[in-house]
Amino acid sequence: MRHSHGYRNRTRSLMRKHPRRRGYGGLSRLMYRYEVGDKVRIDISPENPSVAPHRRYQGRIGTIIEKRGRAFVIAIKVGGKVKKIMTTKDHILPFKEAAGGEPSK
Repeated sequence: MRHSHGYRNRTRSLMRKHPRRRGYGGLSRLMYRYEVGDKVRIDISPENPSVAPHRRYQGRIGTIIEKRGRAFVIAIKVGGKVKKIMTTKDHILPFKEAAGGEPSK
């Protein structure tokens, strides 16, 4: 039988949580205020998969370029192109750089 190559192909480990970390990630993630120009990290949350970006963007750093309703448009450089990703606060985290220029994790 042929292997399916759908949109959520190979996301089993990405779209599930460790049993002890189940439940929603906390209100601080949703109450953070993002502004246009802020740097964010894509962190796909399995609680709300309908607005989750594609798995290839997991862990990528982007810049918020626009707000559309409750969602944000994020510009991410992939290779030589700039991709625009639309997602909500559920799937992004603020990106803070370390003092030495090295990105923090």
